[in-house]
Amino acid sequence: MGATLACVDAFTTEAFRGNPAAVCLLDEALDDERMQTIAAELNLSETAFVVEADDSFGLRWFTPTVEVVLCGHGTLAAAHVLWETGRLAPGEPARFSSRWKGELIATRLGEAVELDLPAAPSPLVDIPAGLAAALGAAPVMVGANDLHHVVELADETTVRALTPDLDALSEVDVEAVTVTARSDDPAYDFVSRYFAPRHGITEDPVTGSAHTSLGPWWAARLDKPELVGRQVSSRGGVVSVIVDGTDRVRLRGDAVTIWRGELEV
Repeated sequence: MGATLACVDAFTTEAFRGNPAAVCLLDEALDDERMQTIAAELNLSETAFVVEADDSFGLRWFTPTVEVVLCGHGTLAAAHVLWETGRLAPGEPARFSSRWKGELIATRLGEAVELDLPAAPSPLVDIPAGLAAALGAAPVMVGANDLHHVVELADETTVRALTPDLDALSEVDVEAVTVTARSDDPAYDFVSRYFAPRHGITEDPVTGSAHTSLGPWWAARLDKPELVGRQVSSRGGVVSVIVDGTDRVRLRGDAVTIWRGELEV
């Protein structure tokens, strides 16, 4: 019998919105090459591989071209599948160990999922050479952390209108870029988009890992620890963020299973 495989749209209540992630529930770990091959075959922004351990689940994420150190929507999708398949009881938290900093915890809140993740603050840095030209917009300020650069732009209109030169962006000395601005809609505190051509992702639809940075970024500027962000990609999605001190953030979102099957090889 093969491994359970599912596709989940994360950070949305609607099918075919939010960010799709594949989730592969394994009885035993696969080698890196096999996981990368499967992720390339599925060709989604992330495939999450889950292996049960003694008191948690091992979790790794692969884009079609590379492994990444943290994927928020893939973590949400993995927890959602564990509850749906009965691997975890509905009231039982999903605890994940990964190659990132600290334990990742997912909890059910009604139909929604809350992720407790390490925060990724972004100290201000000089604008990397070529970044403004590649984005086609002038940054207001730029921060950086181990995951990506945060680029604040003048307004929501500028964020929505971006048509970055992705080939040029892949040559800039940045791992990935989340662009952001205050929201024009009072229902949201900020908007964002996320570009990671070095990871084989042109534009990521809804990026949980970006919100581990965007939460602290906007909490400091707006002087509020609880925020709602909207990622304004073509698919779109909403992420609620609670900044829990300096070390952790809690992200809330919904998930919808699109299909489930079995990996035969």
